[in-house]
Amino acid sequence: MENESIVLRTEKKYEISHFTAAQLKFKLSTTLKKDINNKGNGYMVRSLYFDTLYDNDYNDKENGIENRRKIRLRIYDPTSKTLKLELKQKQGENQLKRSLTISKETAEKLIKGDYDSLREYESELANELAYIMKKEFYRPKCIVEYDRLAYIVKENSTRITIDSNIRSTEANFDLFSSDLALIPINSIKVLEVKYDNFLLSYIKDVINIANKTQISISKYYLARQMRYF
Repeated sequence: MENESIVLRTEKKYEISHFTAAQLKFKLSTTLKKDINNKGNGYMVRSLYFDTLYDNDYNDKENGIENRRKIRLRIYDPTSKTLKLELKQKQGENQLKRSLTISKETAEKLIKGDYDSLREYESELANELAYIMKKEFYRPKCIVEYDRLAYIVKENSTRITIDSNIRSTEANFDLFSSDLALIPINSIKVLEVKYDNFLLSYIKDVINIANKTQISISKYYLARQMRYF
């Protein structure tokens, strides 16, 4: 089960209108290959985010710190017996994402604050996260869920996604609940473009119909903002 992966790529995000999203869906579906997980309007993504006792990761985003991180558990189906534990580190436009496949049982222990449970995995990432999360007093902070449509270009490891219906909760950390009560946090749709080295010209042509103003947006940040208003 100890499947550890490392991905370093450029990541750009754009806030787009409902009309632009509809245009992009049509264009992308006729130009690119759909992700195998797409079903109808896409698939669900659910993440539980951890942060320090004093919300250091949230504050780093708030203060525009260039090098920052996020720690999360990610699942695509509440009935799954395995899921991803991820450490994302932003370095300018580049995103370094390190992931470890863990069991549902380990995830439940992490949610309860048992970070030593990661020691059973023969993984550098597991040991690093166990140390960080204990030393800096990480705690579960919120669950964020949204619907995602994804398209891929294998030649350049390009991945284009449209995320919508973003919702969250800070009241319940049951990541595996089939009837989790969630609150809509924003009506925006987010276009994400992720790629290695350079973006192919015909992909640029496709996404040119989007708002060309790149934004720095974090669904975790959006969800936690509600607490501070």
